[in-house]
Amino acid sequence: MKLLTHNDLMSLEEYARERAEFRSRVMAHKTRRRVPVGPNFTLYFEDRLTIQYQVQEMLRAERTFEADGIQEELEVYNPLIPDGSNLKATAMFEFADREERAKRLGELAGVEGHIWAQAEGHDKVIGIANEDLERSTEDKTSAVHFLRFEFDQDSLAALKEGAGLRFGVDHDRYRHEAGVDRGTLEALVKDLD
Repeated sequence: MKLLTHNDLMSLEEYARERAEFRSRVMAHKTRRRVPVGPNFTLYFEDRLTIQYQVQEMLRAERTFEADGIQEELEVYNPLIPDGSNLKATAMFEFADREERAKRLGELAGVEGHIWAQAEGHDKVIGIANEDLERSTEDKTSAVHFLRFEFDQDSLAALKEGAGLRFGVDHDRYRHEAGVDRGTLEALVKDLD
């Protein structure tokens, strides 16, 4: 997938005019890019459109209009766009209660190394977590991680030919897995082109 450039972005003024329609389109697009894995963990798969939205929102929130500032945002977010052999996701552990969240994130230290994807009939692929910076300590994990699932050629071919896709977490304190429905699979396979 092609990375975003300054030319792909709307000016702040243009974005202000287009924001409601653009946001509506992105939110509809995102519905097929969400995979819950158990009761408290969700993978939100990124692509060029979701990242463009994120960049536009950051530029808007920070009132950034200078070329250097825009380039900084592109450098931060472009690595989250899949490049044809992988899927990239924002992974979130979600606990509504603050005390429960603190307790559970403590129990889940190291979980980011136990999150996997699997094309039907192929080996599991462990997600590569947080390539930009470490988000966990020995005592606790972060509620948010950024993952890259890098598939081998056989798995890529199988997915493009319609093989099923599963995601899971194999941590002592959180063991769940989930299959991906056809609509989500079709959306994610487009990221592999």
